[in-house]
Amino acid sequence: MAAPLACMAQNAFTSGNILVSSSTYAGTASTVVVGQALPISPVAYANSNGTYPGVFNNDTADANFGITSPIVITEYTPAGVATGRSVSVPATQLVTSFSSKSELGLSLSTDGTAVTFMGYPSANVNELDLSNAATPGQASGTGDTANPTYRAVLQLNADGTLTGPTEIVAYSGDNARNAILAGGNYYSVGSTGGTVATLSGAQIFAPLSVPPSNATSLGSYNAGDNKVSKDNNFRGLTIFNNTLYTSKGSGSKGVNTVYQVGASGTLPTGSGNAVTILPGFPTSGTATHPFGLWFANATTLYVADEGDGIYTDIGLSANGPAGLSKYVLVSGTWQLAYTLTGGLNINAPTPYTISGPAGASYVTAPDGLRNITGRVNNDGTVTIYAVTSTASSAASLAAGTAAYDEGCDPNQLVVVNDVLANTSPSVGATENFTVLLTAQFGEVLRGVSFTPQVPQVYGEPAMPWQALVVLALVLAAGGYLALPKNRTA
Repeated sequence: MAAPLACMAQNAFTSGNILVSSSTYAGTASTVVVGQALPISPVAYANSNGTYPGVFNNDTADANFGITSPIVITEYTPAGVATGRSVSVPATQLVTSFSSKSELGLSLSTDGTAVTFMGYPSANVNELDLSNAATPGQASGTGDTANPTYRAVLQLNADGTLTGPTEIVAYSGDNARNAILAGGNYYSVGSTGGTVATLSGAQIFAPLSVPPSNATSLGSYNAGDNKVSKDNNFRGLTIFNNTLYTSKGSGSKGVNTVYQVGASGTLPTGSGNAVTILPGFPTSGTATHPFGLWFANATTLYVADEGDGIYTDIGLSANGPAGLSKYVLVSGTWQLAYTLTGGLNINAPTPYTISGPAGASYVTAPDGLRNITGRVNNDGTVTIYAVTSTASSAASLAAGTAAYDEGCDPNQLVVVNDVLANTSPSVGATENFTVLLTAQFGEVLRGVSFTPQVPQVYGEPAMPWQALVVLALVLAAGGYLALPKNRTA
């Protein structure tokens, strides 16, 4: 019998396109009632009803305030044009906390066949404060009294189906931010509101673990401040050359910088791995705000910095290296080549307005970047897609045209091309971001990834077996086959 010929299975998504995760606020005025007791101890009371965006002014009464909302994953062309393909995640599988800006990162598996993201399983839309709720059997550490809930990973496959959720006990009292499938395991990052360090940081667990997995803490970074759980308040996540990397960019404890988890070239699979700061990156302080990470090659690393979220700091040194920083590896140390900001409108506060229903509007301004992904092009450039961070002015807050929590701001999807070999800041200054997509009123954009693809498989022969037999006999007899005119073999 002739050997089967290679063919490609049908894909739900188009190769080279991108996926963007988003969520739209689903509450109404009655979702929260002024004077309502909020799920926080000591008890606090709502100062605003459930109407967007004013509902998030309740953050002033309850620092944990959040409302769950549905998740949508949408496919776009590289030019940012919607293809018409999208996946609306059933709330019974997973929801997100609308105001939690660090959630819903998208990560393409190392084999390219699936995209993963994290949220809250077996929950409902419009539940309060789940992003700071305890996991079952654990303390929240935040005073949050919302219903205990697991954190979980949901996997979006190349055919558009969903696998999971896989529930875990980790990240009690705080967010689960991102997960990636590699070597048959999920690697995830997040934080905890409590003091149990093993519930925070980088975790590993098997898909579809039943019962809910305790996961395994891969290791901890100790900044010497007796706040190990907060030292490992990780956000960004990537795997390159079989090595796990993460970032910390928020909080008043630990070091805001870029980390490696475990040894180079070997993905960690157990506990007790070293968590180390990449040579050349900050080793103290929280002045920078690194988020998304993407390696173009072994000596070029792009790091997104979301800024500090303060409107009056936009464009100033107080905001740190907000934008997209390019690092190159020189003699074993990562050195900053330049930071790309052109076209982001963050050199000075540049507000934009989103129109809503019944004359409502929302005013905010870009502040930096959060999640990113990229590709290397044949012409020596790289193309990097990013989701922006935002900050709202005191005036827009006072006018009720923005939310107290900048995690609720309608943000943008942007793209930039960079010359891979370039290290000159003057050349980098000529490269500008282009806005591809702006979130609508009441909508937020979160993660970005390239589409997953079905791997090459072996199927039925392209010719009937009888034709293959005839071909073999002709060739064995020294014959040849005439091809039709204007065709080539």
